[in-house]
Parts: sequence; C-alpha cells; structure tokens
Amino acid sequence: MERVLGLAPDASSARAARGLARTSTWSEVGCTDTLVFGRCQGSGKEPYQVTVDLTEPAFRCTCPSRKHPCKHGLALLLLWSEHGDAVGEVTAAGAVAGFADEWQRERQARAAGAAGRARAPRPAPVDPEAQARRQAQREEAMTAGLDELQRWMADLVRGGLAGAHRQPYAFWDAMAARLVDAQLPALADRVRAVGGAIAGREDWPDVLLAEMGRWQLAAHAWTRRAALDRATFADLRVVLGWPWRGDEVAAFPRVEDRWIVAGVAQGDDARIASQRTWLWGEATRRWVVVLDFAAAGAALRVPQVVGSVVIDAVTVHPGTGPARAAFSGSERVTEAGAAPPGQGIDAALDDVAGWLAADPWRERVPLALADVVLVDDGAGWWLVDPTGARLRVAAGVEPWPLLARSGGAPAAVVVEWDAGVVRPLALSTPATHPAPL
Repeated sequence: MERVLGLAPDASSARAARGLARTSTWSEVGCTDTLVFGRCQGSGKEPYQVTVDLTEPAFRCTCPSRKHPCKHGLALLLLWSEHGDAVGEVTAAGAVAGFADEWQRERQARAAGAAGRARAPRPAPVDPEAQARRQAQREEAMTAGLDELQRWMADLVRGGLAGAHRQPYAFWDAMAARLVDAQLPALADRVRAVGGAIAGREDWPDVLLAEMGRWQLAAHAWTRRAALDRATFADLRVVLGWPWRGDEVAAFPRVEDRWIVAGVAQGDDARIASQRTWLWGEATRRWVVVLDFAAAGAALRVPQVVGSVVIDAVTVHPGTGPARAAFSGSERVTEAGAAPPGQGIDAALDDVAGWLAADPWRERVPLALADVVLVDDGAGWWLVDPTGARLRVAAGVEPWPLLARSGGAPAAVVVEWDAGVVRPLALSTPATHPAPL
C-alpha cells in the first residue's frame, strides 16, 4: 500500500484514494497480466473509466482532474494490491473492457513507433553554416526583445511603480506576448506571472522591484554573454527560455550514482502540467532535479517512489546550483528506504545564499532539514529546529499531514524553498521510512 501511495502527487490525493478503494465504488473491474481497469462512480452522470498499466505503472482516467495520477487511478491500484480477489482476472482477450483495450493498443502503437524511429537511419548531418545562421537570427530576435523589455521597464519607472500596481492582467500579458515573439518564452512567463504575484499583497513594491531587477540583470548579462563562463551562461539560457539542441544535450556529461528520490513537487500552471523530482546523489553528494512537462490534461511521467534509490548514469545539464538531469532509460530502482542527510536551518540557508549568489534568477531549491518541528505562531506555520532558527511554510500548505506523520516530534523533512517560504515534500523519523507529504 505504501508503494502505491508513494505515487500520489500530494497528501490529499492519497487520502481520497484510500476512501475510494472499496469494491462498492467500482464496477466492471478486471485485470490482465499488465492491466487493471474499472469504472468508478464520481460526481458525474457516467462513471469514470480508469485504467492502470502495471508495467510502469501508467494511469489513464476520464475524470477532469489535472493531477497525475488522480485519486481514481490510485484507488484502483490500491484495490488491486490490497484486495486482489475483488478484481477478477481476465482470461480471454475479448473480455478486456473496451476503453482499457483501446488505451493499451494506443500505448503499444506509440512504443512501436518510437522503436522504429530508434532503428531508422540517422538523419543527414546538420549544415553548420545553416545552423550558425539560424542561431544568429535567434540571437538577433532575442536582443531586440530584451531591448524592448528594458524600454518598457524604463517607462514603468518613470511613471512610478504605483501605477504599475494598478494595471490589469492584460497589461502584463501584452508585454509577455511580445517576449514570446522575440523567442524569450521563459522570461515571458515571469512577466506574465508578476501581475498575479503582486495582486493583494502589502509587500508588492518589494516583490515587483526585485523581479524587475532580475529582468534587468538578465538583459545586461545577455549583452555580455560572450564573457560569461559556461555555467553562468547556462543559467541565463534557462531564465530566457533558450533550450539546448538535441546534439548539445547528447554531449552533456553523465553522472552515475545511487540517486535518492528525496521529494516530488508538481506545478500549478493551468496551461501546462509540470513535475519536479528532486534527487540526492549518495556518492556525489549533490542535488539534481528531473523535470517533466505535459500539455494540460495529458499524462506526466509517474515519479519514482519517494525514499527509493535509482541507480543510473543521469545526463546532467550545465549550470550552477542544483542542475537539471534526465534518466538514461535503463535506470534500476531499489527500495532502500533512504533519506538525504539533513542539516540545521542556518546551514541550509547558507546553501540557499550560495546558490542565489551564483544564479540570482533561480526560483526553487531543495533543502533537507534535520530535527525540525512544525509550529503555529498564530499568523502562520513555521518549521523550527533545535536552535530556534525557523522557516515559514508557504501559505495554503496543509500542515496536518506533516503533524500526523511526525506526531509533533522532531523529524527529518525535505522541503522546496521558493522565494523565502518552503513547501514540505517528504518526511522521515527514526522509526519510519521517507514518505511523501
């Protein structure tokens, strides 16, 4: 059961799945060697069609939830793992539910297509002169877009930031659209997001001024890009949204280690689903993050179970601080029940300061904290260590899963630091293995 619940995107999904893992909730349940399927009655008129491919596992559900896996997929997997006799085995291929059979065939067709592409002859070598021309054209467009952004910010400052605070969302979206046209998509996302970030906040001048400072720094760094070291230039590419080409990624170093799955977080952008899987290398003693993206409503890669260890030579992107990484596709997973080594809050904040000094555009970093307790000061929740040092828990984060698992006692907690607040991702105590929150 814990292995299944470890796949949950958050604690609320795990709780809801437990409540749905009852035979009375399901109809037309069945399984094959690779599939579990059934219909779950939800709030709609028609039951949701739910299918789980056990080989990965992978999930499909017709409910409108953007979480992956959703509570229905988790509940079906729980039902199968805990009450196998309630899920009738299918002995004839024709007895598989149509919706499950169709989904499996689609997955098999995609896998066959991918295998065919892998066996296909390699494409002709890229013309280096044409590639250089395309890069020069992109850099020219990016330069023009950053120049326009600087002029726009200068107008904001001349008019006073109080006026910017009163602007509607369309004001920020219009500038973001021009940055997208200039092939600066990540910077466009930051401009688009700031309109909502400053709404209703008393400290909005500090938030806006700090973010505009980062935009200005990015524009200035772009003018000096030829003088930047490789790691800093890689950080700049991330904040601007200039991805690496496939041949560049293929040349990145591969780092082999036993990677502890320390925590998993999912984004809240309605336009695109995203997932961050934070890994800690036992030998290299470094953090990396595996990023997964999908269009809204599409399936994300199912994360490895928090606390497990992935043995793999991951591809590591250049950059300062916790780097982006990608699994090789031949990784091996062990259930070691491990946790990254924790530290006090002051030491953790020293790490944050070092990472931000090297990459001032960085938004999130992982921290492994030791012996912290959750405390409510009347205005919000804090993680506090034995020295009294503390970190504010982000508004809206439910404290109850952490309190329930820790029993109010000191615990090791992995958090994601984001702009001065933290979101707990996983917890372990001397008597328990790491578990997601």
